[in-house]
Amino acid sequence: MLLWTTEEIILYMTFEQLLDESARIHGHLCPGQVLGVKMSMLGLRQIGIADPKGKDRKNIIVFVEMDRCATDAVQSVTGCSLGHRTMKFMDYGKMAATFLNLRTGKAVRVIAKEESRQTAKEYFPDIENKYTAQLEAYKIMQDKDLFDVMEVAVSVSPEDMPGRPIGRIKCDVCGEYVQDMREVVKGGRMLCRPCATKGYYTTPECDII
Repeated sequence: MLLWTTEEIILYMTFEQLLDESARIHGHLCPGQVLGVKMSMLGLRQIGIADPKGKDRKNIIVFVEMDRCATDAVQSVTGCSLGHRTMKFMDYGKMAATFLNLRTGKAVRVIAKEESRQTAKEYFPDIENKYTAQLEAYKIMQDKDLFDVMEVAVSVSPEDMPGRPIGRIKCDVCGEYVQDMREVVKGGRMLCRPCATKGYYTTPECDII
């Protein structure tokens, strides 16, 4: 018979509640959601953030390195978002996130272990669908079997901090305004990045640069 301490029951219920909320926002439950929730819980504990959506909401920034399901889970648990400038998307393609306590400066990077995929199959060898096996295994696997944690140093520039824009500059080519020092000086002109280089879209004006 599995016996739980009072503290373990509270922690388990908290995890289940966070997972339910994450799945509701994301639209479905998947292994990435489980990893994202547990990754966030671990990261927050490591940097001393107990109430990310309440009293600690102005003390946290999260850097996510993947645009996958886990990112929605990180946003759900931490309350951080691109719109609030408290979530930064680093397009590294890695299942990892860095959690920064702005008040103390403490930061940790949490990385999902690649071998946890195989370990998950060992937990539920009778489940043929590997994603279902991962989903169920990740729920009960210990953090040390799921993640590596490294202490890191993170410096956030003033123009990347939450709050009102530091400034706005008009692009000399397209006429659109650029906020937060994202402009580029090229040939003596102030340009937005798509006009200065190649953006994800092109216009006839950009083609003549």
